Amino acid sequence: MGTGTPRLVRTPAEAAKLSKVGSAHHLLNIPNFLTLVRIILIPFFVVLISKHRLTEGLYVFAAAAVTDSLDGTVARWFDSKTELGAFLDPFADKLLLVSSFVVLTIEGVFPAWLLSVIVIRDVVVVFGYLMLTFFTAERIPVRPSYFGKACTFLQLACVVGALLGFGMDSGSLWYGLLHLTVAMTGVSGLHYMYRGLVWLQFREPEMFE
Repeated sequence: MGTGTPRLVRTPAEAAKLSKVGSAHHLLNIPNFLTLVRIILIPFFVVLISKHRLTEGLYVFAAAAVTDSLDGTVARWFDSKTELGAFLDPFADKLLLVSSFVVLTIEGVFPAWLLSVIVIRDVVVVFGYLMLTFFTAERIPVRPSYFGKACTFLQLACVVGALLGFGMDSGSLWYGLLHLTVAMTGVSGLHYMYRGLVWLQFREPEMFE
């Protein structure tokens, strides 16, 4: 009738389009954007270290660490946690750390045995998680343990120390840090395995039903 009243009823196609726009906006929020920035910084960090520009590499590593702190803080403040963020955040952290150890091992700053222990531990933990998810058909909540947090802290200390040039001195304090990191990496891996077995003990795997 030309009354000028806005149409409030939407067609199914319009509703679906608005739902997709809302979902995309929800996924591409500030915390997830910061996590993506951290992932983008990793190739720049690797290139700088491979060219022996440790100071610039330290700046990039520090910037990545800042985005790591910010994305979690923003997500908690604005209650903007998403499933994508829950996956991307630990993935970005692990990718940054593993890339750091790989390139610094290639450059001769870290011994190969240190990288080997870290990679084996991560592979075992990820493989174990996937196996538990497959057997129980449940999404297992990922919560870092105190051992895991201590392991991450020591690995970060190793990377920062290497970028500051401590690895060039090869002193007893430096090797003490490396050995402590290896020990805590092994302990955290065993602890995650224990937690996984406890989780499995109280659930009937579908393959045995």
